[in-house]
Amino acid sequence: MCGIVGYIGTKSALPILVDGLKRLEYRGYDSAGVAVLQDGDLNVVKQAGKISALESELNGHLLSGVIGIAHTRWATHGVPNQTNAHPHSDGSGNIVLVHNGIIENYNALKKMLSEQGHEFRTDTDTETIAHLIEEFYQNGTPFEEAFRAALSEIDGTYGIALISKYEPDKIYCARKGSPLVVGIGKDEYYVASDASAIIAHTRNVFYLEDGEIAVISREGFVTKTIDNKLVAKKVEKISFDLERIEKAGYPHFMLKEIYEQPNTVADAMRGRLIEEEGVAKLGGLTPILHNVLRSRKIFITACGTSYHAGLVGEYMLEQYCRIPVEVEYASEFRYRDPIIEDDNMVVVITQSGETADTLAALREAKRKGSTVMGIVNVVGSSIARETHGGTYIHAGPEIGVASTKAFTSQVTALTLLTLMIARTKSMSAEEGRNMVKEMKKLPEKVEKALQTDKIVEKIAGEFKDKRNFLYLGRGYNFPVALEGALKLKEISYIHAEGYPAAEMKHGPIALIDDDMPVVVIATQDSTYEKIVSNIEEVKARRGRVIAVVSEGDTKLDKLVDFTIPIPMTTDLLQPIISIIPLQLLAYHIAVLRGCDVDQPRNLAKSVTVE
Repeated sequence: MCGIVGYIGTKSALPILVDGLKRLEYRGYDSAGVAVLQDGDLNVVKQAGKISALESELNGHLLSGVIGIAHTRWATHGVPNQTNAHPHSDGSGNIVLVHNGIIENYNALKKMLSEQGHEFRTDTDTETIAHLIEEFYQNGTPFEEAFRAALSEIDGTYGIALISKYEPDKIYCARKGSPLVVGIGKDEYYVASDASAIIAHTRNVFYLEDGEIAVISREGFVTKTIDNKLVAKKVEKISFDLERIEKAGYPHFMLKEIYEQPNTVADAMRGRLIEEEGVAKLGGLTPILHNVLRSRKIFITACGTSYHAGLVGEYMLEQYCRIPVEVEYASEFRYRDPIIEDDNMVVVITQSGETADTLAALREAKRKGSTVMGIVNVVGSSIARETHGGTYIHAGPEIGVASTKAFTSQVTALTLLTLMIARTKSMSAEEGRNMVKEMKKLPEKVEKALQTDKIVEKIAGEFKDKRNFLYLGRGYNFPVALEGALKLKEISYIHAEGYPAAEMKHGPIALIDDDMPVVVIATQDSTYEKIVSNIEEVKARRGRVIAVVSEGDTKLDKLVDFTIPIPMTTDLLQPIISIIPLQLLAYHIAVLRGCDVDQPRNLAKSVTVE
C-alpha cells in the first residue's frame, strides 16, 4: 500500500508523477518517493511525511527523464521513514520498483538471498522483490523471464511497477490482489493503482487481472500471465470527470462529499424504480436473477462503513423479504469456514472494490459454490469483475478517507434489492408503490437534513475537547449509531462507541457522567418510546445528551441538552437521513481539533492488505 504512479513517453516524467501522487493523497500514506531513469542513470528521491516534504527534498534535483515511477507508502513492514519509503532497489541499484501489498514469505526469501550475498538496507518486505529479480537476472536469465520467475516465488499480494537500467525503455508491471490500471496516450503510457491519478492525462485504460504482467514501452505494450501466456486486454474508457475529484470550493473533500449526498442518493436510484409497478429493477443482477430470487439465506460481508450498511440491509431484508440474513466482517468470514448451501447468496459490499478482506471473502464464497452479488462504487474494480452479478452505487469518486456518501448510497442500493425481492414474495403492488414514492423523496429530505449544519457546528464547539462519546440507537438506527461513532473516532481521534440503546444498562451505563456526551438517534419510529426511556436513564446519571429527533418533535426539548431535527421517513429509509448530522458532527469536531480531516492518521482509503 498505498499509491502507485508510473509514466513512459516523451514528456518530463517528474511533474506527471508528483501530480499523480497528489491525486492519490486521499488514500492515506506516511511517506512518498519517485524514481526517474535519466541518461542511463536511476535517480531515486524519497522522504517520510507528506508529498510536500518530498517536493522540498526534490528541490535541487534535476530529474528530467521521460520514464519514471512514484509511490505513496502506508507502512506495513518497517517504520515510516526515508529509508523504508518506496521506491526500493536491488543491491546494485540497477532495478527500482514500487509495490502495494504484502509479501508473506519475505523472511524466507530474505534469508535465502542473504546467503547468496545480497545485503539489505531496509526493513521492508518490498526490497526482497528487487533482490530476487536481480538474483535471477545475474544467473543468466533474460530480464523479463527473471521478472516472471521472481513473481512465481512470491507468496502474498502485490501491485508492482518497475524500471531498470537493464531495460531502460520499459516499465514492467504485475498484479496479484492489488489493483493496477494502465492508461494509454499518444506515444505515452501511464500506470497507476487508481484511475484518479491519471485521469488528467487519459481516459483510455485497461486493468490488469490477478496473475498478469504488462511490459510497456513508448511503442506499445504486451500483457501476459506470469506463466508467459499472451493475454488480450480490452481498453475501457474512464467514465467520471476530473471535476468530480476536485474540492469545488469546499475546504475539505469530506465536507464536499457529505453535501453531495442528495445527488448521490438520487444517482443510486436513477432509472431503477418503476413507480406504477412499485418495484425496483437492477440490471446488473440479470445474469443471476433466478438465484437471487430463490435464495433461502443471505450472507452479507463487508468491512468498516460498508459493514454498517450491511447491518441496515439485514434489518430490511429480514423484515420485508422474510429471508434470514447473516452479516459478518469480511476479515472473519473467510477464516471461520462458514456453512453455505447452494441456495444461499453472499452479498459483498465495498466502496473501492479492492478491499483485500472482502475480496478474500468473495473468493471463499465462490469456492463453496455460492452465488455472489456485489454492491460496489468503483467501476472495473476487482470485486466488481469477480462477482457473478451486482449493482454499482454510482456515488462517484470518494476522496475523503472517512466514507460518507458511499454509506448512504450502499443503503440505498440495499433498499432497491429489498424492494425487488419483496415484490416477488409477499409485498403488494400498493405497498411497493408507497415505498417507491417515499424513496423518491429521499434526496429532498437529505438536503433538508444538511440544513442542520449550523446547529451541529455549534454543538461541536461545545464538545470538541471531550475524550469519549457514546452513540445509542435502536432498530434501524442502531447501525447508524455504530457508523456515527466510527466517523468520530476515524477523523477526530476521540474514543467513541456505538451501542444498541437497550444494551447500555448492561455495562456502558457505568461510564456515564457529566463528562460523557451521549448521542442518541431518537426519531419517531416504532422504538421511539423505548429510546425515550433510555435517554431518561442517561439523564438520571448526569449524562449530557445530544438527540437526533424528528422534525416537529418537542417532547425531548426539556429532557436533552441539544436536539438536531431531521425529516421523517419510513423506518427502513431513516438511516439515510439520520446519519447526515452525525457525519457533520464528526467533521466539525475534527476541524475544531485541528485534525487532518481528509487524511486521518494511520488510515488508508483502500485497504489492500489483510
